Amino acid sequence: MELTHLKYFLEVAKTEHVTKSARKLCIVQPALTQAIHKLEAELGVALFKMQGRNIKLTECGQFFYKRLQPLYDDIEALPDRLRAMANEMNQTVNLNVLAASSLVTNAVIKYKQTDPGLRINLIQNESTTLYDVCVNTFEKYEPEQNSDGETFVCSEKIFLAVPNTPQYKRRKSISLQDLKDENFIGLYGSKHLSTICDEFCSRVGFKTNVSFVSDNTTAVKDAIAGGVGVGFWPEFSWGRMDHRKVRLLEITDGVLKRDIVVRLLKNKQDNARVEQFFAFLCGYIKKESQKHRQSMK
Repeated sequence: MELTHLKYFLEVAKTEHVTKSARKLCIVQPALTQAIHKLEAELGVALFKMQGRNIKLTECGQFFYKRLQPLYDDIEALPDRLRAMANEMNQTVNLNVLAASSLVTNAVIKYKQTDPGLRINLIQNESTTLYDVCVNTFEKYEPEQNSDGETFVCSEKIFLAVPNTPQYKRRKSISLQDLKDENFIGLYGSKHLSTICDEFCSRVGFKTNVSFVSDNTTAVKDAIAGGVGVGFWPEFSWGRMDHRKVRLLEITDGVLKRDIVVRLLKNKQDNARVEQFFAFLCGYIKKESQKHRQSMK
């Protein structure tokens, strides 16, 4: 069934007058009559019957009209709905945060001050590719072949955070082998970072004794400052450390670092606002890394 023929049927069904309908539809009467006959032949039923000089809907025609009108109205409304949907999508950034969540959250808060109308939808799903921007981490990032979009990579060292007690006060570096009797404190949910640290420990023949895991970095800081244990601490992505209470020591067993990777996928009809946010996020991460390194000099 052609959509045009359905439109013609609905108009004739309303007026029950072919000439008036043809005038309203801006077509000649024979063409309208032919379209109605073609629709009836396709359906295999009569939709109209003659009643004197006028036409009336048959019983089948009435049934068809009642069922078709709301469907046709929905079809007519689809273009506007699609445009509204596309507009909403263009004003939304789907942000998949798999690493450096504190750093990314702070960046989102800052960016919302400059573009309050942008909707940033935070997700955390390793298996999905239905995102606009994804923040992930790898021990050493290998660029994907034939990948669409853009990628920003920023590396950071991973230190050992220890309490600022006489045992560690004069130290600037440490071997993990000196910590075989120490309890380790971890951050719950930092799966990728934990994997990087565990694989490093495995390579140097060391096994951590994890005694406490918290779900936020502040609790990890406080536990280390309180002498509960020691823990791995990224250079800048978890925020600043109070060096009066906690010291960050370089690990001498090898190079322990990670790459923070921000990936942009161009999924939308209009990616302008997503690209602006991506540029800001990359710049924010770069700025925070430089700021931290300056403060360490």
